[in-house]
Amino acid sequence: MKSNLLLIVLGFQTAWFVGMVTLQEFRLRTGTVVLLETVPVDPRDLLRGDYVTLNYKISTLPASLFQAPFTNKAAPGTPVFVSLTRHGEFFEAERASFQPLDATKGGAVLMGRVSSRFWWNDNPTANQTVRVDYGLEQFFVREGTGNPTGKVTVAVSVPSSGNAVIKQVYVGGKPYAEAMEHEAR
Repeated sequence: MKSNLLLIVLGFQTAWFVGMVTLQEFRLRTGTVVLLETVPVDPRDLLRGDYVTLNYKISTLPASLFQAPFTNKAAPGTPVFVSLTRHGEFFEAERASFQPLDATKGGAVLMGRVSSRFWWNDNPTANQTVRVDYGLEQFFVREGTGNPTGKVTVAVSVPSSGNAVIKQVYVGGKPYAEAMEHEAR
């Protein structure tokens, strides 16, 4: 009896692990690949290990991108759908909504969550912005390589669900590992 219960528990754990890996691979293979531009941020956290913290231009969205007024809807944790279109080399936010959006031709829709909202004067709707986290803000790296110098860009695979995954991080146009290897020399 105990061995059957152990086998069932191990079976569920194995199925969960295989399911998570399969889902991640599906997102990487079937998603639309978009290149996102980052903005500088402190790249190290001594307590949690070596990773690069990524901050994207599309992480701070002006109220003008949203459909309909949203003054009370932008609570932290609220799902946000952001329609991305190509502008030159990079994809940028074109529209945002608290309801699912359809992707434009050649674009993608990224799903995130409101982390905070800001405004700079007494009128809460004027100059208001919404800070969005996409789950793409950390990229774990080999020990000792968490402080890149140069322009950091990120290739992201965006499946139809909008739950994107990082495909590759570039420093100065080179893949991260290659760039950091050259930087160490």
